[in-house]
Amino acid sequence: MSKKKVELQVLNISNSQAQAGAYALVLGEVDGKRQLPVIIGASEAQAMVIELKGIVPPRPLTYNLFASVLEVLGVQLMHVLIYKVDNGVFYSYLYMKEDETILRIDARTSDAVALALRMSAPIFIYEEILETEQLKTEKSTDNDHENEQEDLSKDNALDILKAALQKAVEEEDYEHAALLRDQINQHKNNP
Repeated sequence: MSKKKVELQVLNISNSQAQAGAYALVLGEVDGKRQLPVIIGASEAQAMVIELKGIVPPRPLTYNLFASVLEVLGVQLMHVLIYKVDNGVFYSYLYMKEDETILRIDARTSDAVALALRMSAPIFIYEEILETEQLKTEKSTDNDHENEQEDLSKDNALDILKAALQKAVEEEDYEHAALLRDQINQHKNNP
């Protein structure tokens, strides 16, 4: 008997209230109201924000490179499935297809989502996991609240980019730092 799957979409990425230096990826049920928070690292958050904002880096980032390699090899990312959670850690599979062969590859959820964004692949989760792990929120239909959330999302994206810039400078990765500086400037000029 197969378990029921629910499709998710990326709603937001923000600073994590639970862990310093981490970020919360909020996935939302497509055509539904349930939301799933997933704690991710700064570099994964940065990669997702870059893709969500439509920022095109001058050179391919790791996820772009991986997506390009798959495409050149004729491998299609069919979908991502979040199949398990253990102590707040989510486990995911990448389902890929090459010719008539279906491949299932274990992946960190943050990597799976970042790749799914780049390859326009759907993200699924088992119904029972979503029901158990969903974010408990208060209902609000106020437009001011929605605008406030949108502004917070833009601020969070800028914060993520600034944190990544600071890390790149500290690690003396000046080429990456210059790229991030340009993305921050682009972000500031296109509110």
